[in-house]
Amino acid sequence: MDRKEVFTMKIQLFLVTLFFTLSHLLNAGDWTGWRGDDRTDVSEETGLLQSWPEGGPKQTWTSKEAGLGYSGFSIANGTLYTMGAFGDEERLLAFDAGSGKKIWELKTGDLLTNNWGDGPRMTPSVSNGLVYSLGGRGNLICADAKNGKEKWNVHLVKDLGGKVPGWGYTESVLIDQGRVICTPGGKKGTLAALDAKTGKVLWRSKEFTDGAQYSSPIVIEHQGKRQYVQLVMKNLVGIEATSGKLLWKSGWPGKVAVIPTPIYADNHVYVSSGYGVGCKLIELGKDSPIDVYENKVMKNHHGGVIKLGDYLYGYSDGYGWVCQNFKSGELKWNEKKALGKGAIAYADNRFYCLGEGDGRVLLIEATPQGWKPQGQFKISPQTEKRNPKGKIWTHPVISNGKLYLRDQELLFCYDIKG
Repeated sequence: MDRKEVFTMKIQLFLVTLFFTLSHLLNAGDWTGWRGDDRTDVSEETGLLQSWPEGGPKQTWTSKEAGLGYSGFSIANGTLYTMGAFGDEERLLAFDAGSGKKIWELKTGDLLTNNWGDGPRMTPSVSNGLVYSLGGRGNLICADAKNGKEKWNVHLVKDLGGKVPGWGYTESVLIDQGRVICTPGGKKGTLAALDAKTGKVLWRSKEFTDGAQYSSPIVIEHQGKRQYVQLVMKNLVGIEATSGKLLWKSGWPGKVAVIPTPIYADNHVYVSSGYGVGCKLIELGKDSPIDVYENKVMKNHHGGVIKLGDYLYGYSDGYGWVCQNFKSGELKWNEKKALGKGAIAYADNRFYCLGEGDGRVLLIEATPQGWKPQGQFKISPQTEKRNPKGKIWTHPVISNGKLYLRDQELLFCYDIKG
């Protein structure tokens, strides 16, 4: 190979590297699924407002076209995806993230009816030009992210032998290395891996057959093995990514409903759930996992827990808003009066805390030194269509300098760029 050919190859390599770098930068603020790309709910965005003016940040748009339900948001390439109920059916929806204009909608299945509010609960997942949504009754749909054309569908009950949990399927499916990871539950295997392009079943977790709950799985790498970690009513498990083999299991005293997503860091897995249960940290070793602590400092119902640095943050039934030491489980601080129960999101050294009862959103400094508010506002208007037992349960999402909120059919977008 002569010098000219070598030089040409170097130029080509440089251009390819530059292309992928620029592509990453252009979409660095995208939020492609539940709790973000890595399911930690930690946004890497910077340059956001560190305090809010009176009345909160500027509202850039509102939409009344989202339908009923509690489905969250994924945002990719300028499009916001969510789900909603319209009459007796559920639909996957796409909106222009900048203007709020609806782009397309696709029927995904029959309506989940529930005494806490009808409609879908999950957050769509976006990967490689496709969007995946799971309806409350178990209908899993893959569609073209640009035009909403259905590619394939698999039913977690009819096709995979699962059983709909009492409040419906709420899991946000995980897309990983060409696999769709979902949790139908049941004797064929609690977890299932499907081919992301075709929906074909790749494996079932035949050694683990517990029923489905409401948590969403995460992917981790431990001791050279890629695995999926999932929490159900009585067990926390690790499932080998390529085969569905049960790698480890740790007991969990779940009650009524187990909802929050597991958190992984430094060979440790943390879980929490409500109804008086509490939280637990395990250490993954070569053999069976070891319990590090189990206590009731964090009893998180469904508003989410975020690990930032050495600490965990979220709402704990009884304690209020809590900061907890990740490794020791000790309470660092709590705040009960400033804001009621709700959900939490993070970006640029700030937590966005949403009160489920009154729709207030508080911006607080992300610090283990205490609750330090930096502004607040109240969602307005609020829906008149919400079930009387329901509340504002859709988690906040920060993407590309915008804050997105939902109250049933109402979507809200706020400009939080500094």
